[in-house]
Amino acid sequence: MSGDTFRVYALCYARRDGRRGQHFHGYDERWNEPHPTAYYVWLAVSDRHTIVVDAGISPDQVHRLAGIDYRSSPVTLLADMGVAADSVDHVVLTHLHNDHTGTAAAFTNARYVVQRPELEYWTGPWARRIERERWLVSNDDLAHLRAAGDRLRLVDGDADVVPGLSVHLVGGHTAGTQVVRIRTARGHVVLASDAAHFYENLETDRPFAILHSMTGMYGAFDRIKELADGPDLIVAGHDPEVLERFPCLSGPFRDRIARIA
Repeated sequence: MSGDTFRVYALCYARRDGRRGQHFHGYDERWNEPHPTAYYVWLAVSDRHTIVVDAGISPDQVHRLAGIDYRSSPVTLLADMGVAADSVDHVVLTHLHNDHTGTAAAFTNARYVVQRPELEYWTGPWARRIERERWLVSNDDLAHLRAAGDRLRLVDGDADVVPGLSVHLVGGHTAGTQVVRIRTARGHVVLASDAAHFYENLETDRPFAILHSMTGMYGAFDRIKELADGPDLIVAGHDPEVLERFPCLSGPFRDRIARIA
């Protein structure tokens, strides 16, 4: 096997008490049941690379999400782990919703990796016409990415970011949603991000409520399963169960940071 072997962590920086009807496409009789959600960024570290997957919500954007329990900026949580923002060499943005791009500007030495159709959609004519989607993105975050010059890498489809870590275009949730496949000592981990918000999305074959393409969501489920070296190496994007399925770090990181592999 070629490429680096990474250690992978899920960092939970916020939580919110939601309802099932907000999180699954279509109506069912349980729509008003409580259904908590968690907000993560992910850290992949090898001997040569420090990579952050998604940038979370910035402190000045928290007001956009009602009822959120914002415990820490993702940048602060990384720093508490000993990872300074300027030591990160790549930031992979799985898509450009504002709860995944909020602190991207803090990683001043990183190269951003985004799918070309994702950026083109949010900066093109269609997104401007669909008012119900505009609250999902930050114009400031988009402007920062567009001004990043050589630090912005736009990819088309599947691509290696560095040896041992690759991105894979799946779409579905947004026009250019990508998942991240990472080589670890346990096998290939897949960070599903919002291609599968919850394990229940995958296990019951039911898409999330916010989507760009219904068939794309189903295709994303299939692709996630193909890329991971087993179901126990899939990491859902917003599921509090991540902190139960994988061992949490001890001390102040308990119930906040899980070691995936």
